[in-house]
Formats: sequence, C-alpha cells, structure tokens
Amino acid sequence: MEREPLEGIAVADERLGRRVPLPAAALPLTRWVEVVASGADAVQVEWNFDVSRPDSAGRLTLYVGVEPAPERGLPEPTGSGRYAYRQAPLAEAEPEFRPVQELAWELDGLHLRLTAQGPWALTELLALADSVS
Repeated sequence: MEREPLEGIAVADERLGRRVPLPAAALPLTRWVEVVASGADAVQVEWNFDVSRPDSAGRLTLYVGVEPAPERGLPEPTGSGRYAYRQAPLAEAEPEFRPVQELAWELDGLHLRLTAQGPWALTELLALADSVS
C-alpha cells in the first residue's frame, strides 16, 4: 500500500476530490497529526496522543477512501449498529497502544475506518464515529 506524506488536510481533500470527513467530537491531547495518502483514492489522518499519563489513549487513525481499507489480519467484524467492529489485544505493541479497535462504515459513498489503539471505551469510539461528517 502506498503511504505518502501529504502537506495537510487541504491536500488530502484535493487527492480525494472532496472534503475529507473528520470527527467533530473532542479528541484527547494531541502531540502530532500526520496526513498521508493511502493508495490512489484514499487518505488517512493519524492522531498521536500524549501518553504520558496512565490510561491515556495512544493513537487514532481515520482511513477515508473510495474503496474499503485494506485488511490487516484482525478478527472477523461484529455488528455495532451501522458499524462493523473488530478488536484485538495487539500483544506485541507497547501498553499504551493496546488493544486495537476498529470501526468501519460507509458515508456518502466513501469507505471509512476508525482505528484506535490504547484504552478506548467502545462508547467513546462510537461517539467519535457518529461525529464524523
């Protein structure tokens, strides 16, 4: 999969040919954000959070593309409302990045996947996904 750094969200909008839908809900304290191309017709926004406090969320990635996001070997999804939900312990990761959880859905003809690493509650992830517009 092509992974090319982009100069910002406006370049991601241009690459996608429309505005990249983003969460409107508040996110944890962010240390840095990366915007990358993820294939010919897809982008990812990657938030890396401050993990200096115990039980802080580690990372959040939003994939937005014309085609579904590539598989990553996680367990088969289960339903959680309009979302397909997956979760895995990710034992090989640092503690602040375990477990990994993923919500996938479609919005206005685009495929979206929200991947969270760290101690996120499913209700938090659902609220974030619900706020994406």
